Amino acid sequence: MVGSNGKVICVDVQDKMIKLLEKRAQKTGLSNRIETRICNKNSLCLNDLTEQIDFALAFAVVHEIPDASAFFSEMCGTIKQHGKFLLVEPKGHVSEKGFEISVSIAEQSGFKVIDRSQISLSRAVLLEKI
Repeated sequence: MVGSNGKVICVDVQDKMIKLLEKRAQKTGLSNRIETRICNKNSLCLNDLTEQIDFALAFAVVHEIPDASAFFSEMCGTIKQHGKFLLVEPKGHVSEKGFEISVSIAEQSGFKVIDRSQISLSRAVLLEKI
């Protein structure tokens, strides 16, 4: 999906998860293509990547974030114009109404819905930066 010259940037608040990813990337010979970063509860710490990201994935994340508006705004700032953002939340943790509130906040932050994806046991939407 990334291509031979592409790069993956993985952001997590848990140092343990980042260390596990780095270990797996090393074993598979992909560590030179994966950049890991520790974020904090108030920021993704991606300020240096303004409009540089082609595709972002937030999988089972938004319902854990205290300020969804700040999160979507920061994501919008890092994604290139017409870049894509796949938002996925687990049905067991996020109601349909709660998910639609998140989608609305994403739209207010500069995204538009381009597809309602079907992902097992999840609520998902593919967004595009406008």
